[in-house]
Amino acid sequence: MAGLSTRHLLGIKDLNPADIQLIFETADNFKTVLNRPIKKVPSLRDVTIANIFFENSTRTRLSFELAEKRLSADVVNFAASSSSVSKGETLIDTVNNILAMKVDMVVMRHPYAGAGIFLSKHVKAQIVNAGDGAHEHPTQALLDAFSIREKLGDVAGKKVVIVGDILHSRVALSNILCLKHLGAEVMVCGPTTLIPKYIGSLGVKVEHNLMKALNWCDVANMLRIQLERQDIKYFPSLREYTMLYGLNKQILDSLDKEIIVMHPGPINRGVEITSDVADSKQSIILDQVENGVAIRMAVLFLLAGQTP
Repeated sequence: MAGLSTRHLLGIKDLNPADIQLIFETADNFKTVLNRPIKKVPSLRDVTIANIFFENSTRTRLSFELAEKRLSADVVNFAASSSSVSKGETLIDTVNNILAMKVDMVVMRHPYAGAGIFLSKHVKAQIVNAGDGAHEHPTQALLDAFSIREKLGDVAGKKVVIVGDILHSRVALSNILCLKHLGAEVMVCGPTTLIPKYIGSLGVKVEHNLMKALNWCDVANMLRIQLERQDIKYFPSLREYTMLYGLNKQILDSLDKEIIVMHPGPINRGVEITSDVADSKQSIILDQVENGVAIRMAVLFLLAGQTP
């Protein structure tokens, strides 16, 4: 079996369409494993993986940890807030100390864009980017596209709108790159202040009217407003944002077709989507969470199969 074209997973921009299809086919196999009574395989029994999170995370960290344990890997968890990083230790020193304990692979989330790329040039272990600043979040984009493929049969030719805080979202950039690789049409929708200037160069449509965007799309991926990354006010108030860009059941039911609703989480219920939308039959949010484990198993398995 052919392997991935890259030794690390630092971003979707490092993957080609064949890589993505290979990850999806591998994830299909792992999904059947996850639905068996015994959900473990011995694939990574001799591999040690360190999860190094310099930013808070619930779903991504748990999803990676579960994927690693399902593959029978040895797992080391590291939280920066309770480590020597808070005493001034550098990123390279931190990781090298962990690697000295014979760790093979590092799954890292970091608040600075490019941290994984920087690290991959200075340490021997394979690096999986679990989110770096507002740059990329490749496994989230892979699980989102995988979930669309599972629901609609294929991603090619589908119309996907990404709604919300495009400017601060690593999920948006990774999703755009992944969906374009797979032949989808992509649109972004949000206030002008939250749409980055370079977005046109990525070959996506831009729409500021939510109803027009929803009438155009097959799939709506609703992003969280990332207040923690916003250094200035980009819109007057959350209430006003919700009135213009929040998705509720009334809007969903008014469309002349049924669209799929996605969200990478965590959800701010009542802001970008209401509870009755998040919990509706058109929502595949919990499918995304389930698929996240299979996709991350596939990524770790394929990377571990490569010889340095």
